[in-house]
Amino acid sequence: MTFSQKSALALGIDIGTSGVRAVLMNSKFDVVAQSSSLMSDFGPNHRSPVVWWKSLESALEQLRIEASEQWSQVVGISVDGTSGTMLALNNEFEPIGDALMYNDPVENPDVFEQIRQHAPRESAAHGATSGLAKLMTLQELSGCQRVLHQADWVLGKFIGEYRWSDENNSLKTGYDPILREWPNWISQTKARRELLPDPKEPGQVTGEIHQKIANRFGLSKDIKIVSGTTDGCAAFLATGATEIGDGVTSLGSTLVVKILSDQPVFAPEYGIYSHRIGDQWLPGGASNTGGNVLTHFFSDEELIRHSRNIDPETQINLNYYPLIKAGERFPINDPVFPPRLEPRPPDDQTFLHGLLVGISKVEELAYNRLKELGGPDLKSLRTVGGGSKNSVWTALRQKQTPVPMQYVASDQAAAGAARLAWKGLLSV
Repeated sequence: MTFSQKSALALGIDIGTSGVRAVLMNSKFDVVAQSSSLMSDFGPNHRSPVVWWKSLESALEQLRIEASEQWSQVVGISVDGTSGTMLALNNEFEPIGDALMYNDPVENPDVFEQIRQHAPRESAAHGATSGLAKLMTLQELSGCQRVLHQADWVLGKFIGEYRWSDENNSLKTGYDPILREWPNWISQTKARRELLPDPKEPGQVTGEIHQKIANRFGLSKDIKIVSGTTDGCAAFLATGATEIGDGVTSLGSTLVVKILSDQPVFAPEYGIYSHRIGDQWLPGGASNTGGNVLTHFFSDEELIRHSRNIDPETQINLNYYPLIKAGERFPINDPVFPPRLEPRPPDDQTFLHGLLVGISKVEELAYNRLKELGGPDLKSLRTVGGGSKNSVWTALRQKQTPVPMQYVASDQAAAGAARLAWKGLLSV
C-alpha cells in the first residue's frame, strides 16, 4: 500500500468502560477530528459485545461526518481496550454470552490456587480479576473455541479473523514480555492455552481491513489494521511521552504514576509490573491517595474557590499522608498504613493546602520508589486527569518534583491507539 504521508490519516479507537472514542490523526500526531458514543445509548448491558460494536459504529459514523472528505485519507487503524476484559467465542467466532469485564472478580478458589502454584511471583496473572483467571472461567462455557481480550475481538472484526492479540493486553493473562511468548506454566494451571490468540508487539500490522467492514464504514479496502494495546498504555502514549525517563501522572480519584524505562520493573509486593512497548518498558504503580481524598472533604466548588486563594510559595509543614482509610500499597506497602490528616487547621484553605502538598509528596515518593526498584531517573513529567486542571496544585507539585512539566499532546486514549497505527504504517 502506498500513501501520501502528508495527507494520510490514522484512526485510533478506544473501547472504554462506558463508551467508545475515536480520533483521526495526521502524521505529525495532530488530532484532526474526534468523536464519542455512549454504550448506554445502545443498551444497559456494558458487558455485551453487541453493545460495544453498536457504540463503535455510532462513533465512526459521527467521525465520518466530521471528517468529510478527509475520511478517504484513512490508511491505518488500531484499537485499545480495557485491560483484563475478556470474552469467549464459538466455532463461528461469535461471542458466547457476555464478556467478563476488567473489574469482574473470579470467585472459584481452585482457579486462584492453580495460578498461585504455577505462576511466577512477578507475573501479572495473579489476582481475582486477572486475564488468566477469566480464561480458566470462560473456557468452561459450552462451545468455547477461542478466548480473546476486548481489543482482540474488535481487531478481529476489522480484519475478519480472530487470531491476534498484543503484548500489553496479554500481560495479565500470563504472557511473558521478556521471552515474548505464552509460557509453558500456563498449561499446568488447567488453562487451555490453545484457546488464546497470538500476541504481537503493539504497533505491528496484522492484516488489511475486511471488505465487508470497509464497505460498512465507507473506508478504503487497502487500510492496514495494526495491533493495539490496553487503555492505560494508550493513554500514556497519547500524551506524547516517548523518551526514557518521561513520566506521566494521572491525578484522578487515585494517584497513578508511570514512566518509560529501558528495563522492566517487577515488584508484585507494590502491585508493579511492566508493559513492553517495543524495546522500552512501562512500569507504574497506583496509590490509594488522590482526588478521592479531596472530594471526601470538599465539593468541586469549594476546591476551586480555596485553590484560587492558595499561594504556592507559602511554606506549609503539616506532613500529611492523605488517605480515606488505613492501607496503602504503593509507594508504601502496608495494608494497615494509617492516614495522616492531623492536625487539622481551623480554616479549610490551609487544610486543602496541606492535602495538596501531601499528595504531591506521595507522587515524589512514587517516582523515587520506581527508581529504587530499577527504573530510570525522572526526566520530565506530564499530567492527565481532573487534577491536571488545578494550576495551584501543578505549582506545588513542581516544587516537590523539580523536573520539566511537559505539554500533554492529548488526554484521549484513542490518540495513543492512533499513534500505534502510525507506528505500524511507517514500519511497512
